[in-house]
Amino acid sequence: MQRRWTAAAAAITALALVMGACGGAGTGGTGASTAKTVKIISSLPMTGASRTQTVEIVNSIKMAIDETKITNVTVLYDALDDATAAKGSWDAAQEAENARKAINDKQVVAYIGTYNSGAAKVSIPLLNQAGMVMVSPANTYPGLTKGPERGAEADEPGKYYPNGKRNYARVVPADDIQGAVGATWAQELGAKKVYIVHDTELYGKGIADVFRAKAKALGLTEAGYEGAQKADNYRALANKIKDSGADLVYYGGIVDNNPAVLVKDLKAVAPTVKFMGPDGINCSEFLKQAGPSGEGVYSTFGGVPPEKYTGKASEWLKNYNTKFNNNNPNPYAIYGYEAGKVVLAAIAKAGDKADDRATVMANVMGTKDYDGVLGKWSFDANGDTTLTQFSGSIGKSGSWSFVKELAAK
Repeated sequence: MQRRWTAAAAAITALALVMGACGGAGTGGTGASTAKTVKIISSLPMTGASRTQTVEIVNSIKMAIDETKITNVTVLYDALDDATAAKGSWDAAQEAENARKAINDKQVVAYIGTYNSGAAKVSIPLLNQAGMVMVSPANTYPGLTKGPERGAEADEPGKYYPNGKRNYARVVPADDIQGAVGATWAQELGAKKVYIVHDTELYGKGIADVFRAKAKALGLTEAGYEGAQKADNYRALANKIKDSGADLVYYGGIVDNNPAVLVKDLKAVAPTVKFMGPDGINCSEFLKQAGPSGEGVYSTFGGVPPEKYTGKASEWLKNYNTKFNNNNPNPYAIYGYEAGKVVLAAIAKAGDKADDRATVMANVMGTKDYDGVLGKWSFDANGDTTLTQFSGSIGKSGSWSFVKELAAK
């Protein structure tokens, strides 16, 4: 499935619009003298359990484009689906097709995505060879940007960058931080013996391994560790967890792979065992699927939930809810907006070279002291955000309720 959307500004002769009316991205030092048309592509799973979150990310990117006027530049936007109906989640072949589509379209100067870290593993090297920048609002697996010392495999991240230059950045903090704060929080919640489960995907196993290492360092006992692929029931695993004597289960994975089913089966046989997961379950869809079993489930997430936004973030939330008739989007929406604004700022800064992929990439990767809705932050040499804030939430009455801001010991 492909959805095409063109910014309203483009449809009303954006060539003549003057910067500063709304977003104020600027045109850089040279000032564009020739009309340019450029395109941004996003690649996200618009089919399956993640659709609620990804629709809101797409809305946020549209919002960023609507608000940003660049003199003599028309910005087009295509939202591509990297999921398939057959799989019900992201698909490697579809992600590769999306990346190649972007590469072969000469108007495309930037790629916003992916949602899943495993999908990024597919597209980063393709886009790298084409010299196209990629900005993710959601990928958190450390190995996409960091080496083994931060929980990655021995050949990471080098294998993702065949031309030797970094073309990938993310506006969300990575799991080498999130897994550690999760383990610290588990200890604070009184956990003594933890059972670690992951969905076998790159993201899920990666964050489970970080949690595992930190839990060991904190002196927590490991009751078990295993991968569990998507299934219709986890009754055997639930009984195994019960028999292990674990007092907390940590699940590394995404909502698409049925962690809600695991929670239901676990609560049926061991109702007092705590359940915690990372941002992969921190969405309304997980709680909807879990039903009453979602009560008391803990989750971590980069930043804070919408109800705790202040300053520019609070203003953005108000505008988002007005524009899309929404009652607070999922937490990833604001990251989609920030990713869009960073790309637009890079296009604006490029001036006469707004349609030059190399210039736009250099501008994105060189982002420093960006004052956005997430606060003031930069991309480091690896393409990681300098933001490190995380928060913890609990499932309560069918919604995620903020508990506290988190930090690793």
